[in-house]
Amino acid sequence: IRINPGNIGERWKVAEVANACKSAGLPIRIGVNGGVMCWVLYTPEEEGVPQAVSAWLPFQMKWDIPQTKHDGTILAQSFVRSADARSLSSRKLMIRTNTGVTVWGTAPGEVTLYMPAELPQDVQLLRRTYPMQIPSEAGEKAFGIEEDIGFPGNLPQPETIVRYELCPVLTEWKLMTDKAVFRGTALLHVLYRGVDGRLCTWDYELPISQYAELDKEYDSDASLEVWPALTDLELDFTEGQMRLKAGLTGQYMVYERPMVELVEDAYSPSRQVVTNMQQLQMPAVLDMNNDTLRVEQSVDMDAGRVIDLGFYPDSPQQNPMGTEIETVFPGVFRLLTEDGEGKLQSTDAYWEEVRTVPAESWVQLQTQVSPGSIPQSQMGGGVLMQADLQSKSRTLSNQGIPMVTGLTLGEETQADPNRPSLILRRAGEEGLWDLAKSTGTTVENIRKANRLEEEPLPGQMLIIPVP
Repeated sequence: IRINPGNIGERWKVAEVANACKSAGLPIRIGVNGGVMCWVLYTPEEEGVPQAVSAWLPFQMKWDIPQTKHDGTILAQSFVRSADARSLSSRKLMIRTNTGVTVWGTAPGEVTLYMPAELPQDVQLLRRTYPMQIPSEAGEKAFGIEEDIGFPGNLPQPETIVRYELCPVLTEWKLMTDKAVFRGTALLHVLYRGVDGRLCTWDYELPISQYAELDKEYDSDASLEVWPALTDLELDFTEGQMRLKAGLTGQYMVYERPMVELVEDAYSPSRQVVTNMQQLQMPAVLDMNNDTLRVEQSVDMDAGRVIDLGFYPDSPQQNPMGTEIETVFPGVFRLLTEDGEGKLQSTDAYWEEVRTVPAESWVQLQTQVSPGSIPQSQMGGGVLMQADLQSKSRTLSNQGIPMVTGLTLGEETQADPNRPSLILRRAGEEGLWDLAKSTGTTVENIRKANRLEEEPLPGQMLIIPVP
């Protein structure tokens, strides 16, 4: 069985779905429809030349989502996890596929930050600025490829096309103010039976160059991610030429990098201050990483020849392990060979790679993969199978940031005349803010008294003036 994943990218108005479901008292859901194009190569009961049949296997998936009143965008990537076929009778085959879809749903949101306007001079505020990397815009650019491709004369000429696939691989993507620009190649792979009756393969590359108009202009600090997907594919062969028609889409996400200033605490040496606190939850991306994995696996083969090879990556699995996150990358090679007697043989070879990265317990890692090349094989004491796998990883923060949302100030009081005006203390684990708050002074007073530019060193003796 040879599989060509039916990738899809759907755009929805979540607000309309939400309103309709809410009025009917139903949960809010999103749905993705797609399909898998399959080919089965088989030898008839009366022997003779191998034959091929194709089938389109549709699928539909649904997810419940939180209620939202905003229009949203859904990005979806599908992949075939496994497939098999068996004979039910001399005229009927049963084909099964295990398909996965990864979906990201985005919708606009608002966060209110508290910034007090006018306060008495004795009220101290702990202000901190955080550089954020936040999803700002998502969408897709649909486009098509129509191409007449001359078949090379140095290869056996096709009589029948058995199966074909198109693998879009992006090599460059960048943000140009109000445009998302991406380039790459579409890798066409064809398995065909030649006029001499032998099964052969042929590979061809087509360039991809597209851009999508964005909703606004972005500065140079913004970044871009793009995922290609295949939505339609047709290939015909007539009079020495391949006629290719394909539908593709580039699904994109734009990230901005705002500097977010928060008030995290407040106190006063001379009055009571009651703070209203809240955990600020934002979809902050700490890091993004793009990588290419070289996938290799070997199988034994004494005689014969390799006809075709496919590689089908599965969704990576993340396993938190204390201060590390383990990512397991699984996949399957599917090898089609002809043995020494000229009979077709199919072999599956499982592949897995484990990578570990350091990460705190409050960090979440998201990884997705897509094919990065047409699989290749080498003979020599067996078959060495190789493929490239493109990996995109995002490190997200799932920890809230403490934020003051309101202050209640008491009346100013006179200082206790019996309290000391100077305190000597050795610096420990406390920072200047906590030290000043616990001793009834200010950070600025401690800095001036000890000529500090940064936080004190552990064990450093400090002079703490108390006003």
